[in-house]
Amino acid sequence: MEEYLKDTYFLDFNHPSFSCFAQGITVIDDKANLAVELYHLVRDTFLYDPYHLDLTYEGLKASCVLGKKRAWCVEKSTVLAALARKFGIPSRLGYAIVTNHIGVEKLIHYLRREEIVFHGFVELYLNDRWVKCTPAFDKRICRISGVETLEWDGQTDSLFQEFDKDRKFMEYRHFYGTFSDVPIKLMNDEMKKYYPHLFEVTYDSKEFSFRHL
Repeated sequence: MEEYLKDTYFLDFNHPSFSCFAQGITVIDDKANLAVELYHLVRDTFLYDPYHLDLTYEGLKASCVLGKKRAWCVEKSTVLAALARKFGIPSRLGYAIVTNHIGVEKLIHYLRREEIVFHGFVELYLNDRWVKCTPAFDKRICRISGVETLEWDGQTDSLFQEFDKDRKFMEYRHFYGTFSDVPIKLMNDEMKKYYPHLFEVTYDSKEFSFRHL
């Protein structure tokens, strides 16, 4: 389990910004309840924003994400995994290819295909088992999209629901597996395979930006 408790280049929870970020957390003996508190903090602190993607070494560091007001699923997952380790909860990062059927027309325009590559989630080790959670969609973005906020109880897996109010919402097409730290090269390679145009010209506007290795 030591591998999943380490401070790493990307999960740099010993950075001073983490103490400030977590100052409102009530440290409790029940790790599952603590994990839920951390989940809500990360989920709702950052407005979900998949239109400004930074796949560089600096951009994917958890401490750098803490300086933002908006973040996408990979960034939020990195922050939660680092924060969990700060409080002694083993964590690992999971990634998948998904298709989202609600409110993604603008994103598909930029990506030029419906698959969302390297959607991020987190696995935390609680009560002798790994439990999945997805801190991506905050309360505000769920309200705007007209979907229910994805909750998590610290005991059962919580990935995006397949249906919301009888509408197809999220499909998981492929799982990359889990990692003890951000697999930055694999992430860039997969993005380039699915979205080669993003690597051919510079995207850096108020509406959409993309940075890569």
